[in-house]
Formats: sequence, C-alpha cells, structure tokens
Amino acid sequence: MRKIGSVPISQVVSCLDGYDPDALHVEKAREAMRACITPISETEQVPVRAALARVLAEEIVPRINVPSHDNSAMDGYAVRFADIAQPLKEIGTALAGKPFGGTLAAGQCVRIMTGAVMPAGSDMVVIQEVVKREGERIIVPPGQKRAQNVRYAGEDLKIGVPVLHPGKLLRPAELGLIASLGIGELRVRRKLRVAFFSTGDELASIGTALKEGEVYDSNRYTLHGMLERLGVEITDLGVVRDDPVQLEAAFHKAAAADAIVTTGGVSVGEADFVRALTAKLGEVLFWKIAMRPGRPMAFGRIGDAFLFGLPGNPVAVMVTFYQFVRDALLHLSGRRDDYAIPLLSATAAENLRKVPGRTEYQRGVLFRDNNVWKARITGQQGSGVLRSMAEANCFIVLEHERGTVKAGEQVAVQLMEGVA
Repeated sequence: MRKIGSVPISQVVSCLDGYDPDALHVEKAREAMRACITPISETEQVPVRAALARVLAEEIVPRINVPSHDNSAMDGYAVRFADIAQPLKEIGTALAGKPFGGTLAAGQCVRIMTGAVMPAGSDMVVIQEVVKREGERIIVPPGQKRAQNVRYAGEDLKIGVPVLHPGKLLRPAELGLIASLGIGELRVRRKLRVAFFSTGDELASIGTALKEGEVYDSNRYTLHGMLERLGVEITDLGVVRDDPVQLEAAFHKAAAADAIVTTGGVSVGEADFVRALTAKLGEVLFWKIAMRPGRPMAFGRIGDAFLFGLPGNPVAVMVTFYQFVRDALLHLSGRRDDYAIPLLSATAAENLRKVPGRTEYQRGVLFRDNNVWKARITGQQGSGVLRSMAEANCFIVLEHERGTVKAGEQVAVQLMEGVA
C-alpha cells in the first residue's frame, strides 16, 4: 500500500505564496497539487514488449557497447587515410555479420557494406558512388576526410554510462534502445489506479428514455476516454445520486484507488452533500479558480486516494482535467520527464473576447493560411457546449491579465491531438 504524508493538505498549500482559495490562479492551483502529491513507489518486472507507455523504475546502464564494434556507416570501400592519394588494390569484402578476416596493408582496400565490421588497419570509408575503378584498382577522389563514415564502438551507448533514468515514459524508441542492450525484462512503476463517478439526480444512463429534467451522463464517457489515454487502470463507479448514503458508499469504494475523479457537486448552492462527506471521510479543499470554463474545483484526499472534484458542465470537465488532473496523475504515476502540454504560438484569425483577471481556455481550430499558423474559435464557448470541444483541435490559452485579443495578435495554443 502506498503511504502518503501525515501533514494536512491545508497546511501544505497555505504555505504557498499567493494562495487564495477564493481566487486561485491556474499556476498556483497546479503548484498546490504538485506540492501535496507523493508519487506511487510500487514496481513490477515486465517483459520489454509489455513495457510500452509504462514508467521506468530503474536506471538502464549498458553492459555492452552499442555498436559493439567499429563499423561502416555506408556502402563503399574501407581504406587507410594515409593511402588515399594513390590507386588502391581491392583484396576482399566485408559484409554485415561476415567480417573480412585479414589486415589492410599499404595500398589496399576492402569492399564494405553498411554495418560491417571495419577491417583491421582501415580507418575510413569512401562511399561507392564517388570512387572510380581502373581494372583491379580503386581511385579515391580528393576531398575525403579522415575517419569519415565510420561508426565507432560505444558511439551510441557506452558500457557503464546510464542512458535511461527512473521516471522516464517508455515509448517505442526507448523499447528499441533497451532491446539493443540485450535486456529482455525491466522494472516499471505499477499502473496508476483511478476510480471515477458522476454525481446528480438529473443524470440518465445512455440507452434509457429521458425523463423530464434529465440529461444523459456524457461526462463519464469523456473522462473514461481521457483516462484511457493516460494508460491507467480505470474503475467506473457509474452515476451516484445526491444521497448521503450512496455518496459515502461510493467514496469508500473509490478510496481503494490511488486517485478519485468526480464530476458535479462542487459548485456553491448545488443540492449536494460532497463538501460535508469529504470533510467527514478525509480532507478536501474547495477552490474557486480564476479561469473560464471550470471555476469551481475540489482537491484533497480520502484515505490514501487523492480526490479531484470537477465541475458538472461537460466542457468544464474536459478543460479542468487537461489543465490540472492530467498533470497531477502523471506526477502521481512517477513520471519525471517533461509531460506538460506545450504552449505554441499562433496568429489570432479573429477578434477574441476576454475579460482580464482570469485565464481562459477557448476551444479553437489551428489551421495553416499562406504558411502562417492561425487559430480561430469553434463558435459558442459556453461550458455546456460539448460541440465546441468536438470541433476543436486546440485550446486557445488567453493569459490571466490579458484582455480582448485583436485579429492578427499572437496567442498561445495547446494542441489536443497527442494530448495524453
């Protein structure tokens, strides 16, 4: 079982400069979460083929050089630099996996293929396209450089020099690198366990007929999709009604996970019991974040599980997940490489309305116009308009102090495709 610190979350975050739960800046909310979260430490041994998208839990230190021998980077002729001003006699061939067995003497060369071991006595390779043949003699043109087209032993990976560190996300390139060292199994962090549920009497399950005042629960499907892309183990606890007994049972069950994500029940004035229950079961802070959409949010822990209470509006759920929960879960999973969604620059294709004093995440389309990357919004930007997310390929991020943007000004964008 993962153990977390006994210091109250409220004590940790209250020490942060600029912490104001009633007007919390976006960056300060991220800082507060990260300060409170202790990454999981449990690991497991897995085959390389099963390690894709897992978090490395050990240092990878080569026990062999890669490449293991000096070899040719090109098809051509292995020669001695000291001899290239004279015609050279070809005395054999070196193939990948089938080295030339002799040693080059003065005035000699060996036909060599890419990846083949450099013959003893040779120190460079001349590519086959530039040489001229006169009978059994090879003529090397001027302009060649010493040691050209040679890959040296250990040039890529060297014995004893660490190449991958704990906390690294394992992508196809890392798996290939590990396999090139002859490693068949490695230690990774166990998968993060995340439980989630929606709250509200107005929510109906898909496949049922809507009653008056009901809406279909779309949030669980967007949440499931976003969590699935993070590679975590998911427990879907469904829809929990606004009933203290049901909510308490759901929180107890969800607390077996590493993290709990809920939607709904965090706004002031809602008919909910979340605030009272979380105070009873653990420690949860309720924030008003200076952002749009997604102002109300809860963060804390119940038992050993960190809780992220998101708003109920569909767009606000997705925005707060990508801006806060995603990074927090990746930190909790043990990731140490840079996993923040990068901010890119684009030109505003139209005027964008904005009120200073909050960070806004407008749903946009990034497109190319005469070799200039531009961004426009997807239309109506209400926090309940899920279509604005479905039509978007980026967030247009308008900074806290910024006001209305004029067409032609530069804006920051975050791409949605590839966001994990």
